[in-house]
Amino acid sequence: MTEVFTVEALGYVVGGRTEPTDDYWGGTRAVIRLDGDRFPPEATKGLEAFSHLDVIFRFHLTDPTDLNFGARRPRDNPQWPEVGVFGHRNMRRVNWLGSSRCRLLKVDGLDLHVEDLDAVDGTPILEVKPWFEEFGPRGDTHQPAWTTEMLHEYFAPGPTTP
Repeated sequence: MTEVFTVEALGYVVGGRTEPTDDYWGGTRAVIRLDGDRFPPEATKGLEAFSHLDVIFRFHLTDPTDLNFGARRPRDNPQWPEVGVFGHRNMRRVNWLGSSRCRLLKVDGLDLHVEDLDAVDGTPILEVKPWFEEFGPRGDTHQPAWTTEMLHEYFAPGPTTP
């Protein structure tokens, strides 16, 4: 049942945060720099008409010895229930893939200026797609209460330094 295939990075994150953390991604600005050797400037034509992007990236800083495909408590919090690897969105994934929806601020050739992308400087970008409202959730949505509690400050602005 296992299928192996090759995925090539389309580009990399430039700027923004240098270390992955659990919270305070709000307002983080970075550039997704697409590979100019592979893509012509026309590859981003029309993208500026969209407000948001769906981005798939590789968790390139994940420690391969820290993978756990069974159940564990999110952020190791004893007050939250154990959930399996597919009940999380963390970096401990089989294929080390992350997905993020970020705001597109500006398109400058092959540089996509974004905000609220929760990927760090140097992260390989595997796919970029414009977000279509029609691909948002259909029908009622629901999630466990622990996710709301855990992510309360995920996209909050970072603490200011006095």
